[in-house]
Amino acid sequence: MFDFAGFELPERIGFGGADVTGGINRVVHNFVFVAHGSDAAGGDAAFIFHDDFDISKLRYHKIIIMTDADVDGAHIATLLLTFIYRFMPELIKKGYVYLAQPPLYRVEKNKKFWYAYSDEELNNILQEIGRDNNNKIQRYKGLGEMDAEQLWDTTMDPEKRILLRVNLDEDSASEIDLTFTTLMGDQVEPRREFIEANAKYVQNLDI
Repeated sequence: MFDFAGFELPERIGFGGADVTGGINRVVHNFVFVAHGSDAAGGDAAFIFHDDFDISKLRYHKIIIMTDADVDGAHIATLLLTFIYRFMPELIKKGYVYLAQPPLYRVEKNKKFWYAYSDEELNNILQEIGRDNNNKIQRYKGLGEMDAEQLWDTTMDPEKRILLRVNLDEDSASEIDLTFTTLMGDQVEPRREFIEANAKYVQNLDI
């Protein structure tokens, strides 16, 4: 097991057939160091977790999780949010945690281009510009498919980027905690029961 002051990840986590556990652990380590200035691998991580977390030592007040705009990216973002919620909840309570929103599609026609962040937005763009053979539609499978200029223009430029702030409703704290425990905890049965009860409501399943 990989353990950062009590935060454990299994030795292997697979998304789409790829083992990404090592990468996630590096992300967690770098997150702790960059955001707070403490080295999770150096033995002082316990000082910044749980009740000892000192938010006044925070280096940055806008922590942005940026992952691929697909189900694998959502899984990784969920793992990081679980980590923050369990060990640094004040970051969320203070409104310092954000989710970046990279586009799903790039549409090019007659040397002009548009970005779409959902299937619905793509359809709206195509209705506006017309559906014909001149349309070039690129679906981004991940952030790595964008060149540096595209990534800056769509996801990183403070003047253009779309960020979703992660909010924590104190009135629903017990329900939120139960959800995290059910879906992200180490007990398989509650998670299986949740999936079986809610699978029928799933839309736009990404397989």
